[in-house]
Amino acid sequence: MSFGQGGPSWGPGGTGTPDWAALAEASAARARRKKWLMIGGGALATAAVAAIVATAVISTSKNGSGGTSGKNASELPSATALPSETAEPEPSFSSVAPLPPPDPKDYISDVKKDRAPVTVDAFFPGKKLTMGTRVYAKGATHSTTKCATTTKDALGSILTNNGCDQVIRATYSRSGVAVTIGLAVFETEARAKKAAQQASGSIAALSGSGVPAFCRPGSVCRRTSNSYGRYAYFAISGFTSGKSVTKADKNVFAVGDDLTNFTFRQIRHRGEVQASAAATAPTT
Repeated sequence: MSFGQGGPSWGPGGTGTPDWAALAEASAARARRKKWLMIGGGALATAAVAAIVATAVISTSKNGSGGTSGKNASELPSATALPSETAEPEPSFSSVAPLPPPDPKDYISDVKKDRAPVTVDAFFPGKKLTMGTRVYAKGATHSTTKCATTTKDALGSILTNNGCDQVIRATYSRSGVAVTIGLAVFETEARAKKAAQQASGSIAALSGSGVPAFCRPGSVCRRTSNSYGRYAYFAISGFTSGKSVTKADKNVFAVGDDLTNFTFRQIRHRGEVQASAAATAPTT
């Protein structure tokens, strides 16, 4: 029995043994054809998707130079619906830069600007002084244009040589420690600074009004000198008992620091008040 041309070689009329090599080659050929069909189909699908996306992009671009289509496009106002130029005046801005605020220090650095009264009460007001939780009783005060009479040793000539106009003194005390502040007034900042830098000797301690004499001859007291603007200020601190001050007496240092800090703040406040008044004064 024969299967005709192309039949298996091991059938009736064949050799009786399968041609395994031919079978393997035929199977591999079928596998290759299947693989290429799958790859071709995937490529066609990818090309189709790309064509759809490209068509959508082109369609969107045609909607108006990169505009959107569909619902979003209908929600945007048309060119004729956009607001045109308004008749309302446009805001204008000055081309002139505003002047900087006055510097408070300028008003306490030169007699020509520092026009506020120079008095004891202007710098040392009230009957007591509170610094944090520390309260100081105010003692005697004094003011004179004879600057040298308020000093001890070389400080008098230093004040005079630098053109001192006036000295105001005020004494404060607390817990057996007293401090006298001497505020020397000059025409310019340069003169006040020079007097403070040259300081030798001290301001004279001022007793009275509840404060006994302190820093008597022979006792050691703490002395300091500073300046701000056209004011130089000097302090002498010591025990009302007459005891000499040593570096271990931190309470004396603390009292002196409180009073010199207060004096500095009063001078600075004087400048702030005058600068504020100048800034708010009407221009002519």
